[in-house]
Amino acid sequence: MSTLAVHGHEVGQQDHDHEHHHHDTFITKYIFSQDHKMIAKQFLITGITMAVIAMLLSIMFRIQLAYPEKSFPLLETLLGRFAPEGKISPDFYLSLVTIHGTIMVFFVLTAGLSGTFSNLLIPLQIGARDMASPFLNMLSYWFFFLACTVMLSSFFVQKGPASGGWTIYPPLSALPKAMPGSGEGMTLWLISMVMFVASSLMGGINYVSTVLNMRTKGMDLWKMPLTIWAFFLTAILGVLAFPVLVAGVVLLIFDRSFGTSFYLSDIIVQGKVMPYEGGSPILFQHLFWFLGHPEVYIVIMPALGISSEVIATNSRKPIFGYHAMVYSLIGITVLSFIVWGHHMFVTGMNPFLGGVFMITTLIIAVPSAVKTFNYLATLWRGNLRFTPAMLFAIGLVSFFISGGLTGIFLGNAALDINLHDTYFVVAHFHLVMGSAAIFGMLAGVYHWFPKMFGRLMDEKLGYLHFWLTFIGAYLVFFPMHFMGLDGVPRRYYAFTEFESMKQWLSVNTFITWAAIMSAIAQLAFLFNFFYSIFFGKKATQNPWQSNTLEWTTPVERIHGNWPGEIPTVYRWPYDYSKPGAEEDFIPQTVPFSQTMSSNLPHDFEDNEAGLEAYAKWLKENKPKEEN
Repeated sequence: MSTLAVHGHEVGQQDHDHEHHHHDTFITKYIFSQDHKMIAKQFLITGITMAVIAMLLSIMFRIQLAYPEKSFPLLETLLGRFAPEGKISPDFYLSLVTIHGTIMVFFVLTAGLSGTFSNLLIPLQIGARDMASPFLNMLSYWFFFLACTVMLSSFFVQKGPASGGWTIYPPLSALPKAMPGSGEGMTLWLISMVMFVASSLMGGINYVSTVLNMRTKGMDLWKMPLTIWAFFLTAILGVLAFPVLVAGVVLLIFDRSFGTSFYLSDIIVQGKVMPYEGGSPILFQHLFWFLGHPEVYIVIMPALGISSEVIATNSRKPIFGYHAMVYSLIGITVLSFIVWGHHMFVTGMNPFLGGVFMITTLIIAVPSAVKTFNYLATLWRGNLRFTPAMLFAIGLVSFFISGGLTGIFLGNAALDINLHDTYFVVAHFHLVMGSAAIFGMLAGVYHWFPKMFGRLMDEKLGYLHFWLTFIGAYLVFFPMHFMGLDGVPRRYYAFTEFESMKQWLSVNTFITWAAIMSAIAQLAFLFNFFYSIFFGKKATQNPWQSNTLEWTTPVERIHGNWPGEIPTVYRWPYDYSKPGAEEDFIPQTVPFSQTMSSNLPHDFEDNEAGLEAYAKWLKENKPKEEN
């Protein structure tokens, strides 16, 4: 009933919406907008900006790793006291690694990905005028923007930004005097993260309520596109996991500022015994990874949902195993809460507990493998259209396989003890989480760009962008596996001090140049993106001949999404290349009564009247076919 009631209520609201639409000022339309489509663009452009900053930070520390003995006057010009005589200082090197990781994991792959596509697609694909609470949605973006601003402002405090890795383990994060990056920079990091979590919670609550309460008539859960399932379950994960990080951060602030000892015990600083006792840094690791592991699925699940939609549309085939895909997402959501201990095999954990975490970690590989198999089965013998979005979605599948396989190594406690904190871990998560999620996000940008801006991106530049980025990512991260197997530790400032690691200097140089090539390749995307917003080829209403509801809205993006009544949904979103159909796609809004020649008996589950009409049609039309 609630679906129908809300649907009716929304229709009643439309005139009211249109009345206000014409009186939007610049500020209410572009800055403090409450329209989900504009908020999605704000998230996307902020996310792209943060990604460029994080990429530049990574190029800086890659230069240090490739040329540890050389000085670059340009670095001193850019960084001032953080790069005396053109060489990045060891403290600032760790800050670069920390802020690069934080920006990419939280601000780009969480807010940039979920914030953009959940906002854009949830109302459009379930048939709603807007989010459940547009005001909360606007607040969610501005809290995210504030979090970004505070994080970047830490570059301008005297001792520099937070350093201690993106995981900010105590005691480096709990003792303001531990190192330069433990001072004001770390305080700003913590404030920024609390704002970011507030933004995520506001967004997540909104996404969940919208999906549960505002679906259009006929849109039951099993008619939702896999994108919506992914965003919905990601939002649930975020709402349950992020508060734990806030709890950990609040206790960390207590230790830093109020003299408590939640995470500190038996600390000696410069020969002086500090008055802390009874705390445990391991407690922080538990709190951090209880968020941190669901977080990697918060990052990858929206990308998997986007890939499902893009691959099905461009294979001109129904997604293989729709129900299995949904149950896999649900399985990942549940299991992701009971695997966090695999980050902590080397903390002196009880071997029995390590065994439990090892088993749950290997089990969570099963739903991931189901998804991979289903993507490959969807592609198999499909009528493939290699749009840039399709290439990026296939790229995601490639990274998900190659990065996922190394996860099986790391999930095994006996192997992980050797590989922990080496470059093998860096290679693993940059492929399976970093590159895969970025490729999912780029697939989404290329695919839904016409819906966001009413224009198409340039295909040739899209192909150039894909191949340079795809090859570049493998050239950067694949060699790191071998460094890790040889025991090269991550986050080290230089490897010239160790005879056993000097042999890897040439590989580090190779990786750095591959990273620089990949970074330059992003210029093709940035130009394509911003040029196409204003001068791209004008899009038609449904450029990809897709079935989902967002392609039934007009090209000019109006407030309230549909000018008239919200369309009713009759079928699932993956009726591509259905035998007997006139075209190779049947939108969700087409009733079965109009597609009798392509209907199948199972289309009429729970619909006896429809089944009777179909049987009658078959009876009437069979003789004609035989003649």
